[in-house]
Amino acid sequence: MTLYLASTSPRRRELLAQADIEFSVLDVAIDESQRTNELPTAYVERLAKEKAEAGFKHVQDDEHAVVLAADTIVVLEDDILGKPGDQKQAQAMLRSLSGRSHVVMTAFAIKTAQQIRVQRVNTTVFFRPITSKEVEWYWNTGEQLDKAGGYGIQSKGGVFVSAISGSYSAVVGLPLAEVIVALQSLGIQPKASIA
Repeated sequence: MTLYLASTSPRRRELLAQADIEFSVLDVAIDESQRTNELPTAYVERLAKEKAEAGFKHVQDDEHAVVLAADTIVVLEDDILGKPGDQKQAQAMLRSLSGRSHVVMTAFAIKTAQQIRVQRVNTTVFFRPITSKEVEWYWNTGEQLDKAGGYGIQSKGGVFVSAISGSYSAVVGLPLAEVIVALQSLGIQPKASIA
């Protein structure tokens, strides 16, 4: 089996590398627009599936190819908080998350020539109250624009998180435990588990 990660996200690459699994990276682009009346659960699962399928088109000549793709969204009540477009949007997101809980949904898809498997992992994240000065400070870190929900739990944004219920790595971008189990079922093993 040859594993391909259909994502250029440095966080997903780092997480997969932590597991000592060898992989190559594919750069895929799909339309990530949410459809009318599409629920967040259906949306995140569809994007992961479409990314895996798009990635597989690049490597379909490799009969041993396995393509892994993922998508992460932040859901506050029923609203999806995507990547903020500007400072005003980023700061408004942070204020809306302050002192509340939200759900981070990460779906991953694994595509082979024979099948595609999609799985979603939900994690509840609790934020402490955030002051206006902290909102300004966080914007000045430069972290917000490329992150769903406008924060990164694995970096400076982690200072706002008071607790999580679920998978930490899923909040970062890839639910490692679930991904490894799914890959093992296809015969892809981390180096540590190969005797």
